[in-house]
Amino acid sequence: MRLISLLGILLVISTCGGGSSASDITIDPSQDNSSGEPCSNYQSNNGNGSTLNCTIVHDNIARQFFIYEGSGYQNNAPVLFVLHGYTSRGLWIMNYSGFQSIADDAGLIVIYPQGTLLPATGQTHWNVGGWTTSSTTDDVGFINSVINFLNDEYSIDSKRIYSTVMSNGGYMSYKLACDLSPRIAAVVSVTGSMTNETTDECNPSHPTSVAQIHGLQDTVVNYAGNGFSKPIEEVMDYWVDKNNCTIEPDTSEISGSNGGGIHDVYSGCDNLTNVELYLMTNMGHNWPNLNNHDLQASATVWNFLSKYDIDGLIEKYY
Repeated sequence: MRLISLLGILLVISTCGGGSSASDITIDPSQDNSSGEPCSNYQSNNGNGSTLNCTIVHDNIARQFFIYEGSGYQNNAPVLFVLHGYTSRGLWIMNYSGFQSIADDAGLIVIYPQGTLLPATGQTHWNVGGWTTSSTTDDVGFINSVINFLNDEYSIDSKRIYSTVMSNGGYMSYKLACDLSPRIAAVVSVTGSMTNETTDECNPSHPTSVAQIHGLQDTVVNYAGNGFSKPIEEVMDYWVDKNNCTIEPDTSEISGSNGGGIHDVYSGCDNLTNVELYLMTNMGHNWPNLNNHDLQASATVWNFLSKYDIDGLIEKYY
């Protein structure tokens, strides 16, 4: 574990305003990092690695994120951003998503950033357009600043930076694949989608492997889409077109006692990237595991992402 020195980086915990009224988000006073350092130790019961609670200032807003350094951490480590959903917390998803054990085995650095408060609702969010159009928070810039921070303080593989996870965090992962493309190797969305704003402005700089985990019973982010969400089929078609993949997928069955599902793989893409869909029959808007939906989300996410870097399929997976 490392406690990161304040020297060389001016990162002040403050309650200053700025870009939006999302400025001062005290999620839980007991978790507030007020040590005067950018990061402080955080005691977690999950995993065998070490956890830091960090705050930086981006765009005049104090932004919080947790760093989990897997016990197998070595130089040139891959980085995984795990983004919480709308109304949720970085700390919550750190506790239930199960990526710490994967990080221990794979030598990952996992980042759990905290979204800010959406002015229109007072709820935590990521600025992705759609229902978050009242937001002026620069979340893409915040994630970019965190990557810069990691570059300064850790030995990371800049070609293996990934983003994932649930609902609004899935929307944000797609937005990062579009708007922070030179730094993001691949993404997986769990119960998320893309907004019209994201697709309209998307301009990735390289073929990007993407995967979607979704449930047919999801009534929050409906598979068929709604006023601010693209239908999941259109999201898949979008990336199939961007990556120049085969139009028809190879489809296999996901079996299990909870209804199972199907797994679509669109291959033949540029740079040997892939576009994949895990569509679960009885899954709603929740985090899937083998006990409830015949799919272990964290393992599925990492098994997909780990095969790719910024240049496409990693050579050992050819």
